[in-house]
Amino acid sequence: LFKSVPESEADAMIDLAISSGINYIDTAPLYGYGTGERRVGRALAGRKSGVVISTKVGRPLRPGVNLETDKYPDADPGIETYYDYSSAGIRNGLEASLKRLNLDSIEIAYLHDAQDCIQDAIEIAYPVLDAMRSEGIIKAIGIGMNWCPPSIEIIKNTDLDIALIAGRFTLLDQSAQDELYPLAMKKNVSIVAAGVYNTGVLANPVEGAQFDYVPAPKEIIDRALKIRDFLKDFNVPLTAAAMQFPLRHPAVVTVLNGAGTVAELKQNIEAFDFELPTNLWSELESAGLIQPVNV
Repeated sequence: LFKSVPESEADAMIDLAISSGINYIDTAPLYGYGTGERRVGRALAGRKSGVVISTKVGRPLRPGVNLETDKYPDADPGIETYYDYSSAGIRNGLEASLKRLNLDSIEIAYLHDAQDCIQDAIEIAYPVLDAMRSEGIIKAIGIGMNWCPPSIEIIKNTDLDIALIAGRFTLLDQSAQDELYPLAMKKNVSIVAAGVYNTGVLANPVEGAQFDYVPAPKEIIDRALKIRDFLKDFNVPLTAAAMQFPLRHPAVVTVLNGAGTVAELKQNIEAFDFELPTNLWSELESAGLIQPVNV
């Protein structure tokens, strides 16, 4: 995202992930406009056993003009993505993903960015995925979303297995626990917490850092710096607190994060394994820097 990743680096990252015990890899047609899926499929060829793979539907690919080469510099400039929540669009899109992944079936299929297609997601796309689950093509149905209100609407009106929610339960934004997480627990929907760095500002809070895919405003950078400075008294890196924070909530079953280099992946692993003081979260709450957990 936002920078080119050589094929060799992508292969090396997946090698390191597998050898380090990471057993869940998420991708989507949107990521590199098919490049991400092809790379995952190639790197996992012959060693898929024990690794959970998820991809997404609702934003398939077709020949056209790529208007996001700045965001996905490794993408084919002659391919575009579009929204298609029709029955054929969902089935054909997933079949195309499986071909790129070199798989016959997959563990999880997420409805991708369905905030503008809520009714179609509920009434058309979900039943198609339910049928494909019955056919053994997928094992679980989920949503992959950035925002709480549309996610809540879809969870209320379907029987999802899982929800990948990005950026809404972090050191800077805990809005997912207001209604979304309690609803998910009530309906037995497992939560994958993604976007733990809020697109980058919680990894390195400097001017120009990204927050929710756009340059972070000064207020957000200042908040991140305040948290970082507070953590220094506990000798805790900001990245370690950010990576482990979502696991505070019982709705969260896994944390999902991206990396663009082997070095970044190593840093992510170190952040996840870093031993936090037992009183860290209560101290952050007392300082008014985070909210108490709401279940």
